[in-house]
Amino acid sequence: MDLNEARLAAMDRRRFLRMTGIAAATLPWLSLSPFANGGPVRRPTGPVPASSGRHVLRYDTPAPESNAIREALPIGNGRLGALVGGDPASTFLFLTDASMWLGERDVPLGEDGQFEYTADHFGGLVMLAKLYLAIDGHDAAHITDYRRELDLGQGTLRVTYRKDGVAYTWTIFASHPDDMIAIQLSQSGGGAYSGSIDLRGMHEDATRVGMAPETPSMASTHFAGALPNGLRYATGVTVSASGRIRTDTSVLRFENCATLSVIVCGGTNYTPDVSRNYMDGSLDPLTLALQKAKAAALVAPATLLHTHVADHRSLFDTMRVDLGASTEAQRGMDTWSRLQAHAAGAAPDPELEATYLQYGRYLTVAGSRGGLPTGLQGPWLDSNTSAWMADYHNDINIQMNYWLPDRAGLSACFDPFTEYCLSQVEGWTRITKKHFNDPRSSYRNSSGKIAGWTVGISTNIYGGGGWRWHPAGNAWLCNNLWQHYQYRPDKAYLARIYPVLKGACEFWEARLLTVSVRDPATGRMREVLIDDADWSPEHGPTDAKGNTYSQELVWDLFENYRQASALLGKDVGYAATIAGLQSRLYLPQVSGKTGWLEEWMTPDDLGEPGHRHLSPLIGFFPGDRIRKDSSPPALIEGVTKLLEARGTGGYGWACAWRAMCWARLGEAEKAYDLIRINLTPSHHLTNGTAQNLFDMYNLDATSDAFQIDANYGTPTAMLEMLVQSWPGQIALLPALPKAWAAAGSVTGIGARGGFVVDLSWKDGKVTSVTVRSVGGETTRLEIGAWTKTLALRRGAAVTLAPDTGDFR
Repeated sequence: MDLNEARLAAMDRRRFLRMTGIAAATLPWLSLSPFANGGPVRRPTGPVPASSGRHVLRYDTPAPESNAIREALPIGNGRLGALVGGDPASTFLFLTDASMWLGERDVPLGEDGQFEYTADHFGGLVMLAKLYLAIDGHDAAHITDYRRELDLGQGTLRVTYRKDGVAYTWTIFASHPDDMIAIQLSQSGGGAYSGSIDLRGMHEDATRVGMAPETPSMASTHFAGALPNGLRYATGVTVSASGRIRTDTSVLRFENCATLSVIVCGGTNYTPDVSRNYMDGSLDPLTLALQKAKAAALVAPATLLHTHVADHRSLFDTMRVDLGASTEAQRGMDTWSRLQAHAAGAAPDPELEATYLQYGRYLTVAGSRGGLPTGLQGPWLDSNTSAWMADYHNDINIQMNYWLPDRAGLSACFDPFTEYCLSQVEGWTRITKKHFNDPRSSYRNSSGKIAGWTVGISTNIYGGGGWRWHPAGNAWLCNNLWQHYQYRPDKAYLARIYPVLKGACEFWEARLLTVSVRDPATGRMREVLIDDADWSPEHGPTDAKGNTYSQELVWDLFENYRQASALLGKDVGYAATIAGLQSRLYLPQVSGKTGWLEEWMTPDDLGEPGHRHLSPLIGFFPGDRIRKDSSPPALIEGVTKLLEARGTGGYGWACAWRAMCWARLGEAEKAYDLIRINLTPSHHLTNGTAQNLFDMYNLDATSDAFQIDANYGTPTAMLEMLVQSWPGQIALLPALPKAWAAAGSVTGIGARGGFVVDLSWKDGKVTSVTVRSVGGETTRLEIGAWTKTLALRRGAAVTLAPDTGDFR
């Protein structure tokens, strides 16, 4: 911004304050709640950094509204998301705020003692609004050279085309610093925009429009309402233009505008505080939305864009991925054509695969910053009736969503998961104590004891559970929390999550049963601890005791809690109690009938051999108890045979989980085949990747659904093929497939123990590796049979040439 622009902005800001009567102290650059980002917005200087153009989704046709979930492109600022599609004559934005949730805190139980899983009680995520931007005369018959692109590195969506010799450009982005969505329309000279803006609520909302006093080139449209549970919401849009704007009933019309800027903001009065019933009654979402939208509208469009790009790149650029070079012909294709050619058995397209990995990182930045975590669909809905109510599933979905951030250089994007667990655990504890031992439930503790907390398979944002009880869900959530600490060692963080881990341990201390089993090694009977009647999600009988899934997760929980207790110097006596329980846990055997690792406490298979879930392998991934390099060979063989029996079919998240396990076994080509399966184009309701790279999941003969976990899980598997880590150990290229072996590099991969790795390779061999500490002190670096122990201070780094072992 030059001096004249700065003076104009300051003058516009003063005029805005006068005409609205809003106190400066309430404006978003001074931090507003609940959907503020904290502190003043820091504006970068200079031009917008140029795009590398390396990771861009490109399309030469518009995205029809009738196929929005498959073709519209996602943008998001971590809280507010939008699917953007349509053509210049009628562009749409489907808006979703991550806190726009129906539902209740205390979800009633059904006749079977499980939760009522309905929108009336459990609730679900619903849309906030739809925005339509129509341009007169810019229909397909009158424009040429149409293109739309989503630049993952810049975090911007651009639409370009020509009409009557004039080049038109639309730039659309969702800004985290300014907490809004911007649509900026410009042209090369001599052109003009005329048309309308139509904001529509999704819950029978009445939209209002109005002109800004003394500012004929600025107007607004907005609505406000409340959901049946009392949650208040609102959306505000401010439009500024170089031409004339006028109101027309519930829409805004603009005429002969050389430029047009549309700022969209909205949200709810949700607050992550159980003592306030998760709603801030003192907050007016409409006032806040209008304040933010109007404040952003007074900033020069180029400055807003630069602010957004600088912020986005501060996260996105933490990892660079090169899996090899694609051909010029491949680069020349649009994304959908390229995806189809990739699946048709053409030459490998490593740049497309690298872009898919980076797309998962893009969705992480766009969907998980400073608010609620991403659930089944993230903040990208196309209706109010999403599959499974777009909830949080605690038997793989939310966990898989958050395996990626720490590995992918985006540890800050893990924070919403942490904050969600911390804000919900009080409600989970209350509901557990009140309802878990309901006499109608087959999952109740037969001892009659109850303590601590657990969750339903589904959870909402009000502490409520849905569908079935999920006893081991608490341990799996704790696994994610603990592994985040391993990637980023921080005692303050550990102290925050410690009560969550302890409460889960208390639940299992009250639940475990003592039974006698024959020790296969000695032939003698011994007493062990097992899970009470339970389910191996979502597979087999619902009353099996001692299922592998629960036994492994509880072992993992106890191990993590013991380490947390020792690190913090807390509850030494209770940690000893937990250690005693851990030592008595029954651990799964290899079945003498099937040769597989048992899923239930029996050699028999009680379910489907090819079932989508890998519940019995949870101790292998994401758990660490079973490891290829240290577990008995017979146990690893049992893992391998069960994984083979599961096959390569199923849904995207299931293939991603299988790929992670094959990578842990060092089976590069099997892992890679599953990556390719997930990149299979989805046609006619089939599983696979849609035009916009969303992972689609077939429901039945007439419908399908978007599930985001595969979009996060598949990149996680790709990174596991390049680097695997445990505290004290980092393995490089453990499962490098032939398709990536010629040459490549990756920077910024997180490694457990508190390290970050930069890596390059050629002809399948590591050529350079840099390891830097983000809190770790010592680790053993492994490249095949080559090993070296590294000792580093926080912030220090070392670069190695592994062939010689020399430092450089």
